[in-house]
Amino acid sequence: MTMRQYSSRSQDFKEWLNALLTRRDCAYDGIQGAVAAIVEAVRERGDEALVELTERYDQVSLNRERLRVKRTDLTRARESLPRADRQALELAARRIRDFHRRTLEKGFQYRDALGIRLGQIVQPLQRVGIYVPGGGAAYPSTVLMNAIPAQVAGVPEIVMVCPATAPASQRVVFAAAAIAGVTEVYRVGGAQAVAALAYGTQTIRRVDKIVGPGNAYVQAAKRMVYGVADIDMAAGPSEVLVIADDSADAAWVAADLIAQAEHGSGDEAAILITPSARLADAVDAALDRQLIDLPRAEAVRVVMERRGAAIVVRDLEEACELANQIAPEHLELEVQQAGRWARKLHAAGAIFLGAHSPAPFGDYIAGPNHVLPTGGWARFASPLGAYDFVKRSSIIQATPTALRKLGPTVARLARMEGFEGHARALEQRLEAARRSKPGDGN
Repeated sequence: MTMRQYSSRSQDFKEWLNALLTRRDCAYDGIQGAVAAIVEAVRERGDEALVELTERYDQVSLNRERLRVKRTDLTRARESLPRADRQALELAARRIRDFHRRTLEKGFQYRDALGIRLGQIVQPLQRVGIYVPGGGAAYPSTVLMNAIPAQVAGVPEIVMVCPATAPASQRVVFAAAAIAGVTEVYRVGGAQAVAALAYGTQTIRRVDKIVGPGNAYVQAAKRMVYGVADIDMAAGPSEVLVIADDSADAAWVAADLIAQAEHGSGDEAAILITPSARLADAVDAALDRQLIDLPRAEAVRVVMERRGAAIVVRDLEEACELANQIAPEHLELEVQQAGRWARKLHAAGAIFLGAHSPAPFGDYIAGPNHVLPTGGWARFASPLGAYDFVKRSSIIQATPTALRKLGPTVARLARMEGFEGHARALEQRLEAARRSKPGDGN
């Protein structure tokens, strides 16, 4: 295959970049109506709609009683895994848990100069839903990445939904659910699963927040139910952008592009930015060699045709500027002095420093989350973490002295906005304080 190659100064590149960025803005335009119909069906008919839609879209016949996976099935799945597979999942779980403990927010309290007690209480959400994709692959790593941060945050009820697929695929996903501490699992996927989590059905109780990656239908449904339940971010088809210089190994760069392109939706993105035309040509040749015996070679070719490109830039400074504009999910720096160049990057879901830190290392075992913002959301969104599974409540405890000193200012500010009732709520207390003996207390 020949990877599309552009000079960053060419008009063709500008048109390609504009198309890439514009596509993100209208990614859900063609499916909004279909997703809305699915969401409404589940909202109105609950389990009946779930069963019907699962048969229509997944070609799996279920009944209401089989929607929920039994706890014994999860335990049996974990125990039946080959020992080496189970140990791999358990090692990944430990590393993910260790990292996310460090992302957990803590509350605080203090008294200011007037003696007012102020602070913030941080509490876990009570019930969250995690979406685990199915389709052409099993994703036990996604189970761990979604459920463990919620568990670390102290969420008591972690509800997992995943498409009803072949038993062999389900086994490893169910095993991961048991390892990660998932409390409920349901055999349902797609937009209908998101709707069930948001609105509830006869079998599935509604949740406070829905997290996890998925296809365009899943992400559109998440956006549609936002406000009924909270959501995490747009976590859609995988993206990788590799910034590489002449020191990079072309075969390694090609392998990293392939790794994110092979997921299979066809909407993934795999982009190389380099100041070296020689490296761009070498990576193209390496792609050809590596795709010869790759099981998912055809999926990769589709992605490279639709969303793949090698962009030759003036220098690494321009490479970083372009990367910030694209705001990719995964950003690899296969350059000399990677740490120095990382300081110039401010829009990426995860940044991988150096040739020995490929994105798959982060996908599975490093510890930071692989549920990352896609579609340009890395400009303002963050990786999934324990902080996503808590909420904050403010604490305010004033004193009579503080009210006497600040109350008149509060009343003035309230009247500036036209809220007489706000002002009088303070002034009644000020008047009561004037009538009583001066004092202070809590």
